[in-house]
Order: sequence, then structure tokens, then C-alpha cells
Amino acid sequence: MRRIEPSVQSGGSKVPGTASFSKFMIVLQFVADDPGRLSVPELYKRVNFPRGTSRRILSALMNEGLIVVDERTERLELGPRLINLASRAWNRFDLRTIAQEDIRWLRDSTSETVHLAVPSGLEMVYIDKLEGLRAVRMRSRIGARIPLHSTSVGKAYMAALEVSECKGLLDKLDYYPLTPNTLARHDLESDLRDTARRGYSMDREETELDIICFGCAIRGATGRPVGSLSVTVPKYRLDKAAERTCKEGVVVCASRISTRISAVTEQDAL
Repeated sequence: MRRIEPSVQSGGSKVPGTASFSKFMIVLQFVADDPGRLSVPELYKRVNFPRGTSRRILSALMNEGLIVVDERTERLELGPRLINLASRAWNRFDLRTIAQEDIRWLRDSTSETVHLAVPSGLEMVYIDKLEGLRAVRMRSRIGARIPLHSTSVGKAYMAALEVSECKGLLDKLDYYPLTPNTLARHDLESDLRDTARRGYSMDREETELDIICFGCAIRGATGRPVGSLSVTVPKYRLDKAAERTCKEGVVVCASRISTRISAVTEQDAL
């Protein structure tokens, strides 16, 4: 899989005077993408900044508790302050908690791996993953940033947006191929129309070969998509019965979660 440089992941426009902040974010993103795997020298090689710049940035991030070095492995990890900030953000609207019961139902009813994701700039981020009951090797993990254009969660989210907003995203995407099956812009637009019409998306080996995914958008109280979920099946065991179960299950699960979100929103408004 092609590695996405952290400097292009946010999808935001460049703001004058923020170059230093962007460098801090690049360093932080590299550690977040490979927690517990990078040593300090390896990080310096990846960010490709002057050594003195990299050293100052890393030192500042460590002083603020955003990055730490594991004393046992001497590898870089996300720090407690960053984790605390993230937990506060999640607690304001904890989609994981709201969806927990329903994604477990989807996993149990299909026996396959289920992912829950939310949008982040020009990507989606996995915020939960339930392993299937039948083992299959996958590279996905909680916290991973994944493309909009090739994944079922990304396509489900885009297809649920207003047409103008979806087009705005399509204009910004980098349609890099992850596999020979990854769709180009024109084909993706057609695929999104099909997704909106039938109510679920498909990743036909577009992100990983031999892996098929079915996705569906999760909507907030206003009807706007707030995330999406998917069920993942190895190609070799996707027969007609399994395909039907996955398609129906992912749509039902997304609808249940959307209903729960609306109920929570109404309760909070009382």
C-alpha cells in the first residue's frame, strides 16, 4: 500500500505563517501512524527535515507530553497528554459507544470483521474494529487513516453527502492506485451514484487484493453523514448467501446506529 505523507493528509489549505506548526503535525502524524515501531533515528529519516529541526520538534513534543519514548523498546509512542485530549473529543460525541451493540451484532451475524470510521479531511479514520469470528489477515487497525476514494467506508460517506459537497471532495482527492482495481475519478463518480441509489457501497479489491468490503453511511440527527461502517470478507468465501447477508446486515446496522444517534440528540435537547 502506498504510504501517504502526513503533510497532505489533513486536506486543509495552507495558511500563511503556519509552516512550523505543519512540521510539528508531520512529526506527530508519523508517530501516530506507527506507534511503538519508530526509533528516534528512524523518525528523523522519515520526516526528511534538517536534523536540527527534527530534534527541536521532537524535543518540544516530548516536553508537552504529546510523544514519549518507551524505556524498554526505545521506540516512540503517543504521549498521555495527546491521548487525554483525544478522549475528551471522543467523549463529546462518542460514536464508538453508541454503535458498540450494533456493530457487535453485525460481526456476530456475518462472522466477518467490522470497521467503524469517521471522516478526517480527505480521509477516514478507523475508530473501532471488531475482528471476525473466522480468522483473516488484514492490515487495518484502530486509528489508521484510510483513503476516501478506494474504501467502502469512504465511498459510503461521500455518497451520503450533498452533491455539491461530494464534488468538492472529489476535486481535491489524489486518485492514487492502491491495487489494479482502484477506481479513477470518472469511474468513482459513477460508483458513488450507484452507492447512493442502492444504499450501500462496495470495495471490490480496491484497497487490498482478495478483500471485499460492504459499507454504509451513518447519519446524525439532521440526516448528514457523521461516519460509516463496513463489513469485510475475503474473496474466497464470498458466495451469494454471504454477499446477501453482508449487504443487508450493513444497511440494517447503519440504520440502527443512526436511530440511536437521533435518540441521544433528542434526549440531550430536553
